[in-house]
Amino acid sequence: MQLYAQFSDNYIWLIRSEKYSSRVIVVDPGEAEPVIDKLNRLSLIPVAIFITHGCHDHIDGISDLLALYDIPVYGSTIEHIPGLSHPVIEGDVINISGVERPFKVLDTPGHTAGHITYYGDGEVFCGDTLFGAGCGRIFNSTPEQLYSSLQKIATLPDSTLIYCSHEYTLKNLNFAAKIEPYNAAIQSRLKSAYRVQIEGKPTVPSTLLLEKATNPFLRCHIPEVVAAAEAFAGKRLSTDNEVFMVLRFWKDTQ
Repeated sequence: MQLYAQFSDNYIWLIRSEKYSSRVIVVDPGEAEPVIDKLNRLSLIPVAIFITHGCHDHIDGISDLLALYDIPVYGSTIEHIPGLSHPVIEGDVINISGVERPFKVLDTPGHTAGHITYYGDGEVFCGDTLFGAGCGRIFNSTPEQLYSSLQKIATLPDSTLIYCSHEYTLKNLNFAAKIEPYNAAIQSRLKSAYRVQIEGKPTVPSTLLLEKATNPFLRCHIPEVVAAAEAFAGKRLSTDNEVFMVLRFWKDTQ
């Protein structure tokens, strides 16, 4: 597994084959140049591109990569994806020649209407749906859809590794600490994330278990989170989804 940053806080993921270690799947190439540089320096062979959604910082490198490599592009037809050759939907299972593990497609709208997630071998590539201690903003979708998508991811095994597309963990944890100031797991993760970033290392991937303990958007049923959301909203909230909507609006104001 390889990762590297693009722009100021994006990540492009390279999924490496365990058996054929030179073969990789490129996930969300917002830029081509750093991908090409990594492929050349490590003698890697791209065999496919996985796209989670159509935001420019996830797709802008596709055309330049396709000019060099004749490889399939997987993604949702609801999103604008240059070079899309293999449209996929919820429940599809993708098997890439040279990468021995299958990936299941999950429908995870909310950040965008056609956002999808790729899950396989205990790892989930969730784009901008779920972040370290946070979740994506809502563009052309609804809070209800995003909350449902987060709940879908939350049903995966607790050991699942969360490969998101942005380095937002420290900022998200600062918000989480406002929601639950006495949550020891959040305080511990804050210290760890700060130390890791000082060292110039990524805070991701995390585990789903850690997200459930520290991510307020996965904790909308927790009494302390509910109380904080109600205090911010100035009214009683009757459902977890209402709590989520308040938290997402609150985070947007930060």
